[in-house]
Amino acid sequence: MLDRRNLLGFVGTTVALAAVPARAQALPPIETMLAERSLGRPDAPVTVIEYFSLTCVHCATFHRETLPRVKSDLIDTGKIRLVQNDFPLDQPGLLGAMIARALPPDRHAAFIDVLFRTQAQWARPGFVDELAKIAALAGMSRETFDAAKRNEALQRGVLEIRLRGERVHQVNSTPTFIFNDRVPGVSGAIAFDRFAREAGVSA
Repeated sequence: MLDRRNLLGFVGTTVALAAVPARAQALPPIETMLAERSLGRPDAPVTVIEYFSLTCVHCATFHRETLPRVKSDLIDTGKIRLVQNDFPLDQPGLLGAMIARALPPDRHAAFIDVLFRTQAQWARPGFVDELAKIAALAGMSRETFDAAKRNEALQRGVLEIRLRGERVHQVNSTPTFIFNDRVPGVSGAIAFDRFAREAGVSA
């Protein structure tokens, strides 16, 4: 069962998603919702673009097992910037990406982390209500959730991010990582050592 205590445990030292009670609020402007989501300094010498689907088990493995060390050793130290791009593989993944982008940008990474850690709980039949429950813990009311779910511009924008990945970066599976615009990228739930080697940096 996912409650507020579990949610805060998942995000660790990141933004406390459950700090704000769920209440109805207007969606951010579409430009804000579709703006780049990234971790790390804008002037980091290496940029890595990750394409992921929230329902992909390999993406979940990377986020659980590899990303924490990538954050501590490479992102927080200013060596790389990680751009997180949506590449939904199905309807649950698409809706999850839309809801994540409808949250305030500073909650995006923590919400994505929670969705990957609880993937088995929500990525199944009945996913709409399960996602709504998790979004409520992040401070999003059901009214706001439903507004994001119905937002056609947001849906088109998320799908356009996926299409750009296919056209520009030749992405055809998830997760795929593009290191400093090298195409084709590297696919799979790669381990930290491989990630650092492909990025050309040392921990």
